[in-house]
Amino acid sequence: MNPILAILKEHNVSDEQAKELFQTLTENPMMAMAVIGQLGIPPEKLQQLMGLVMQNPALIKEAVEELGLDFAKVEAAKAQLQQ
Repeated sequence: MNPILAILKEHNVSDEQAKELFQTLTENPMMAMAVIGQLGIPPEKLQQLMGLVMQNPALIKEAVEELGLDFAKVEAAKAQLQQ
């Protein structure tokens, strides 16, 4: 299992909530931060999660694919943030 999804599951985040998070990430990355805040994950685990993503950004693609979502939308959202 993808380490991002494993951390989410460890904190009782359902597959549906994970899909919602990644869907929000693709549509409005800034709003995704609010969704993450509502999941109730302790700050130290969020730090660990961010460290994983920063060390290996490909984990996001793997998580998106594991959830059956379209990674091209994540790339589009990323480009939108960089503008």
